[in-house]
Amino acid sequence: MALHSRRAKRWFDRISNSRHMLWFLGTLSFLETIIIPVPIEVILIPLMAADKARSWILASVVLSGCLLASLLGYGIGMVLFQSVGNWFIDTMNMQDSYDSFQTFFENYGFIAILTLGILPIPFQIAMVTAGLSGYPIYLFVLATVISRGIRYFGLAWLVNRFGSRVEDMWQRHALRTSLIGGAIVLVFSLAMQALAGMVM
Repeated sequence: MALHSRRAKRWFDRISNSRHMLWFLGTLSFLETIIIPVPIEVILIPLMAADKARSWILASVVLSGCLLASLLGYGIGMVLFQSVGNWFIDTMNMQDSYDSFQTFFENYGFIAILTLGILPIPFQIAMVTAGLSGYPIYLFVLATVISRGIRYFGLAWLVNRFGSRVEDMWQRHALRTSLIGGAIVLVFSLAMQALAGMVM
């Protein structure tokens, strides 16, 4: 165990001090968003804690990688759903989740993307569905930036506030916090939608 920890620490130090670290992190965020089922927070939080001053830059890089991957997923849904899209959903074993989200998306659109971006649910579903439905790309980008921005810049704020303790907090409470945050966003957005309907 100790040997494994030393190796992990050496690997982390090498990444943290590398001049290519931002490119590596952006690429990892891209892959995490499109296909890798491992949360980016596993490496993002320690990198932020190692140098709090650059935590906001790291959040911006991760958000950029996520946004590029989201646009790729949107494009797959819009242009290549019958071939690549169906294969992608089957390969990722997301058919049931996709069917459920499609119904939710048809009713709520922007709110659905916003909520899914915060909840611990594969974001690939939102990308493909938005592209397939022809949902306005500027609204898709806006919902993605808001939801994932809350996730990544929220981490940066927590790291600046609590330091390395955030890693333990995330491991203990990530699921609960995501569910609560997603529920708050959903309720607030639905309330604003209902209020707008009453005014109009």
